[in-house]
Amino acid sequence: MSDKLSANESEVINGTLTVEGHRLLARVYYADTDFSGVVYHARYLEFLERGRTDFLRLKGVHHTALEEGQLGEPIVWIVRRMEIDFRLPARIDDMLVIETSVTEASGARVTMQQRIQRQNGDVLIEARVEAALINKQGRPRRMPAAWKELFTA
Repeated sequence: MSDKLSANESEVINGTLTVEGHRLLARVYYADTDFSGVVYHARYLEFLERGRTDFLRLKGVHHTALEEGQLGEPIVWIVRRMEIDFRLPARIDDMLVIETSVTEASGARVTMQQRIQRQNGDVLIEARVEAALINKQGRPRRMPAAWKELFTA
């Protein structure tokens, strides 16, 4: 079976690049909620991760290719720092909009601003995430110079 997706399928799975960065839709499922019926706080980290990963993928930066040594040695992204403001709870069946934009890219680090909101515009989560590239030994690795422009374009 082919990995090729139609343009419509790609948008459904990967989201879309926007002027500001990236936009991804996700539905809240029962498994995302806790005993009170709202999204469990740690699940928001997964929604944010999906947004960052699909943003990078659409920009041409693939986790598997980096781990396979595309840049000369195997490297991986790690989350170095994260700040989250929880505004409102999401509930089962809510359609979420996950927005990701780069605020800074230099050296081995990228800082992203992320927001999760309902389709009606209610802001649920705002996050600031600093990600870094490291090699298999845990040492920081600089990103290619072209990525700085790629991430901010």
